[in-house]
Amino acid sequence: MLSDVKTIIFDFDGTLHESIRIYAPAFRKAYAYLVNEGYVEDRHWADEEISAWLGYSPLDMWKNFLPELEKSVREKASLIIRDEMSSLLQNKRGRLYDGAIEVLEHLKSRGYLLVFLSNCRESYKDAVRDIYGLDKYFVEFITTEAHGFKPKHQIVREIKDRLDQEILIIGDRLQDIEAGFLNDIETIACRYGYGKEEEFILANHIIDDISELLKAADI
Repeated sequence: MLSDVKTIIFDFDGTLHESIRIYAPAFRKAYAYLVNEGYVEDRHWADEEISAWLGYSPLDMWKNFLPELEKSVREKASLIIRDEMSSLLQNKRGRLYDGAIEVLEHLKSRGYLLVFLSNCRESYKDAVRDIYGLDKYFVEFITTEAHGFKPKHQIVREIKDRLDQEILIIGDRLQDIEAGFLNDIETIACRYGYGKEEEFILANHIIDDISELLKAADI
């Protein structure tokens, strides 16, 4: 999987980070606000339903989830999620997948250049960067917010020529796989994350545990 690869672009949520731990309670808090304000009907949300939105940018999530809401209301709900996730991160409620740090350390020691690419806000990137000490592993941090929430495949198209070739993209959602497929870059889909099997059709490889990358790096 890593033959001839020099640069690895990693998605974060669902690939390195078990994000449902902080996203689910933040989503429920934002939804409760919408209920209290009379915008939506009260209902229970299971983690599995909520996880379907992990991997989307905040802009795309709300446009697809409740497009009928006024923009200002969507933005208010989005900021509730942002602030609650930040609070939960600071209170150490977030969690990287078992083996994630070991994989990052090993890949860096083998000479791979690691790039962080996430459909997240700059504030979230800064928080996880600090909390998990990610500067030790990644040479660059890229968020879609910093690029006007462009799709990942457009961002990859803009940056790929300045990255050491060959490039590999690793992620758990269709957006990650498309970013590779549409740019002639190989991809690894993470089945353990939040994507569905049909999102991985175009992936070159599929892994069931992030630790599988340890063996791949030594081949």
